[in-house]
Amino acid sequence: MRLPRRRPLRIALIVALLLACGLLGALIFFAMPSGEVMPEARAALESDASVQASRGDWLTFMPTARQPAAGFILYPGGRVAPEAYAPLGRDLAEAGYLAVITPMPLNLAILHIDAASAVINAHPQIERWVIGGHSLGGSMAARYAHANPEQIAGLALLAAYPEAHIDFSQRDLPVVSVYGELDGLATTAEIEASFSLLPADANTVRIDGGNHAQFGWYGAQAGDNPAQISHQQQHKQVVTATLRLLDASGS
Repeated sequence: MRLPRRRPLRIALIVALLLACGLLGALIFFAMPSGEVMPEARAALESDASVQASRGDWLTFMPTARQPAAGFILYPGGRVAPEAYAPLGRDLAEAGYLAVITPMPLNLAILHIDAASAVINAHPQIERWVIGGHSLGGSMAARYAHANPEQIAGLALLAAYPEAHIDFSQRDLPVVSVYGELDGLATTAEIEASFSLLPADANTVRIDGGNHAQFGWYGAQAGDNPAQISHQQQHKQVVTATLRLLDASGS
């Protein structure tokens, strides 16, 4: 017995609708940030006498005391809201550097690896740029730095490492790799295995008692281990290492 002609078409439409719903659900899932932006990060987004904080295409932190000669571009971690890194941006600006945090499509830096180019073009007064990122953002920042050596004067890897084909070992580029002892997502073994891809004089900073989520301010993260130091203690070490890189990029 033959099926009516309309039935195969109806089945195909139902299958297509289910696939579209599944895709939409996946997009909504990835678009939703992991965790909540913590109060400390929201407070860091406010301007004061020392830092002009602004929101637009990016989150920008500009020191008010003087025009900075160097800038830092930060790529957020995967599925983490850019606002979660506001305390780092503010602290770098308070030290005299321009800091710019780039939002990403669906909160995934892999979808906009060249985001730094627009930031650089929008600030021609900045003489040198350092780029960095957390987790997936760090890996994509490394990819950008590798492809644009004339634009980038330093690289900060925060709980992150370059992809296997991104080799800086023969590059004359200041690099810092900062990682947490208890990181459950970018483990110490993975990070330390990547050191062969970095310049021989790269600065490697292991934060004893640190974990993955405390590189930002968005709360606990699935798959991570509990930290054994405070959020403030870990943050201070991240800021110190990043400032040393920014200083070294000008020497």
